[in-house]
Amino acid sequence: MAPSPAGKLENQLESALAVPDRDQFAFGSVVYLVLIHAGALMSAWYTTWSAVGICLLLHAICGGLGICVGYHRLLTHRSFKCSPALEYTLALLGSLCLEGDPSCWVAQHRQHHQYPDQPGDPHSAREGFWWSHMLWIAWAPSKDSVQKLERRYVPDLLRVPFYQLLSRLWVVPSIVLGAALYLLGGAPFLLWGLCVRLVFCYHSTWLVNSASHRFGYRTFPLKDLSTNCWWVALLAYGEGWHNNHHAFPTSARHGLKFWEIDLAYGFIRLLRAVGLAWDVQTVPADKLQFSSR
Repeated sequence: MAPSPAGKLENQLESALAVPDRDQFAFGSVVYLVLIHAGALMSAWYTTWSAVGICLLLHAICGGLGICVGYHRLLTHRSFKCSPALEYTLALLGSLCLEGDPSCWVAQHRQHHQYPDQPGDPHSAREGFWWSHMLWIAWAPSKDSVQKLERRYVPDLLRVPFYQLLSRLWVVPSIVLGAALYLLGGAPFLLWGLCVRLVFCYHSTWLVNSASHRFGYRTFPLKDLSTNCWWVALLAYGEGWHNNHHAFPTSARHGLKFWEIDLAYGFIRLLRAVGLAWDVQTVPADKLQFSSR
C-alpha cells in the first residue's frame, strides 16, 4: 500500500532531520589522514620482509577480525552472539584501525542502512564516488550532533561500561601498539605496521562505501545503489558482496553464491565450530531467489 501524503511528508522530514551536519570542516582529521598517507609513502625507504609480514598480519587481525567481524557483523548488525569477553576483544581490535570508537562507527553505519543512498546517508553514493569514498570524512558533525546520533542509533552500546570507556580512550591502544612496533623493529615496523596498514584498512573500508555502490553486479534489485564487487570482497574479507548485505543486513554471511568468497564469515563459522559463537544468522534458503540484473 502506498503511503499517504502525510506519511510521505513524515518520511521526508525524518530523512531531512537525519542529514549529518556538514558545516564543520574536520581540519584535524584531514591533517591526520595526510600524515598517515605520507608515512605510508615513506615506508618505501624502510622496507623489510618482516615489516611487510607484520603489516599483513595486523591488517588481517585488526581489519578482518576487528572491523569486518567485530565492528560490522557483530556490533552493528548483531548477526551472531558470543561472550562479552570475545565481543570486547573484537571491538578493541577494531579500534586499532583508528576508524573511530565503536559507538560512533556503529551509529553511522546503522544510519547508512536506514537511509541507503538517500538524504540522511552520511556517505551516499549518489553524491559522487569520491564523496562516498573519503570526502565525507572532511566534514564532521558537531559534538552535539554525534551525541544525538549515538543516542538514536546505539543505545545498546551506550549503556555498556566497556564502550563508555573505549569511546574516551579508543586512540590509546594504537599509541601503545605504535610504541611496541617501534621497539620491536624500528622505523620499518612502525611505518609498515601502523601507517601502511592503516592506509590499507581505510581504503578497504572506504571502497565498500564507494566501489561497492558503483561497480560490479546486482543480485537483488534494491532501491539503493549497492553492488557485489569481487575485488572489493577480496580486499575487505567478504565485505564487497554489498548488494547481498543490503538485501539481508543481519546475515553473518555476505557471500551467498559458492564462488563469492567471504573470509569474515569463514571466521565466524570457525568460532561457531569451537563453541565461541552461536545464533549465527544466515539467509533462509527460500529467500535465496537470485535474480541478477
